[in-house]
Amino acid sequence: MDAVDRSILRELQRNARMTNAELAQRVGLTASPCLRRVRQLEKDGLIRGYRAVLDHDALELGFRTYVTIVMHREDRVTVERFEREVADLSAVIAAYRLFGDPDYLLLVAVQDVAGYERLYREVLCNLPGVGRVTSHLVMKEVKPDQGVPLGGERHP
Repeated sequence: MDAVDRSILRELQRNARMTNAELAQRVGLTASPCLRRVRQLEKDGLIRGYRAVLDHDALELGFRTYVTIVMHREDRVTVERFEREVADLSAVIAAYRLFGDPDYLLLVAVQDVAGYERLYREVLCNLPGVGRVTSHLVMKEVKPDQGVPLGGERHP
């Protein structure tokens, strides 16, 4: 992957709906080589797909919370079942297995606090192997997901 590929990826992260001609112009290529590079990036798995970024509040899913989970049982069968069940929960936007304590970090989006309380009580606390569930309510989104850093961005 060279600097042109990085530029293509950076531009597509900003706006994946632009035409190939516009993308080519932004990265300094003609349309055909640009399209070939995009197709190769897709084939190589660097581009896994395209999607719209939706407004949580407009969809009435503005109550977001990060949930940490500590497992009390971590045998293979329990962990696999837990992860399958979490992956099937539509309210869970993202889920990560962590090193150390806690064991998992989930990002959850629901309509309101009552909806989260139901999810917490009826689902999260009853997942296989769960020992402790802790909620960290989002007060304000300071920086939304901007995509993967590809070089040229400001770093600390």
